Amino acid sequence: MTGEYILYGLPHSLYTGRARSYLIKNRIPFRELSCGHESFKTDIVPKAKLATIPTLLTPTGEVIRDGAAIIEYFEAANHRACRPKSPRQRLVSDLCDVIGAEGLLRPAMHYRWNFPEENLDFLKYHFLNAQRQGPHRQEKTDYMMDKMRFAGRMFGVSDTNHDFVETHYMDFLRALDKHLATVPYLLGWKPCIGDFGLLAPMFGHLGRDPKPLAIMQREAIHVYRWVERMNSPEQDAAEFFEAGDDYLSDDLIPETLIDVLRILAEDFVPETLAAAQSINGWLADNNPGKGAGAARYMGQNDSRTEFTVRGESLVAGAQPYRFYLLQRVQDYFAALGADDKAVAQRLFKRCGLEDVLATNLTRRLGREDNLEVWL
Repeated sequence: MTGEYILYGLPHSLYTGRARSYLIKNRIPFRELSCGHESFKTDIVPKAKLATIPTLLTPTGEVIRDGAAIIEYFEAANHRACRPKSPRQRLVSDLCDVIGAEGLLRPAMHYRWNFPEENLDFLKYHFLNAQRQGPHRQEKTDYMMDKMRFAGRMFGVSDTNHDFVETHYMDFLRALDKHLATVPYLLGWKPCIGDFGLLAPMFGHLGRDPKPLAIMQREAIHVYRWVERMNSPEQDAAEFFEAGDDYLSDDLIPETLIDVLRILAEDFVPETLAAAQSINGWLADNNPGKGAGAARYMGQNDSRTEFTVRGESLVAGAQPYRFYLLQRVQDYFAALGADDKAVAQRLFKRCGLEDVLATNLTRRLGREDNLEVWL
């Protein structure tokens, strides 16, 4: 792959951080432009179909919208350098990618928008500078900030569940910190797809915005170092005096990572089950044609779904995109031989994640012309 790529995104964008890190770690030459750049609206969006970020422009003029699609574009061409070959590590890597993109949105949005005393000036700077100079710049900035505040509610943050969101996040953060004290990346000595997925919320919101950044630096220094590491082209693991250069041997999933997955499962599994039920109900009622677009939120009861975590009742939008990503995990699991499948099932059961292997939609999702569609 030669020539310079252009990544359209924003410094404070959750999903841009995922794609940016992949480009950095794989030493792919790129230049980053704001989605406020005039070329994004005039040249890129007509091909991207949606004005979302990140979006990549290749040296040959191809436009690729969405971080998962950008990473897949390069992984397909470089022998899947960031995907473990052994079955348990491959499944954990791919599942962490889904959880990072779809399962940590509540703490990401809560810690961004519900601490204005610490965060507001920082956010005003970033959102203002995502807009081009013009007579309505401030109005556009205010509109986008209000839109993203509302998105936090669609992801399940309410006026009454802040304590739950914070407690669950801190349990996860401390468990992840304990794991990353033993290895520089999730599965050993180099990043996997799951690292890039988890980095999306852990850098774009939770590792940059002043309030959660201070928490991370104070309470989880190993996580903070991982965030730094994921934005360096080097291995950047000098504190590990006997560092290797590959994933952990023998398809190992350390106990410390199992502890992380158990905490994530408490939240991710019930939301996935509830979202599948809501979307499947919508599919039964509407039967969209093959190739019809799958919207960001789609389900019965105005796309809302209810579920319970640690005794807390939560309401969030049902998102088909979660299942578009989850298909990759389920398809790989289904293709395993009997012995590998049994080993993987035992691991997922230990983590409380066994239900995600069999929870799917009644219609598969695909990708056509930069859009997620029903097959």
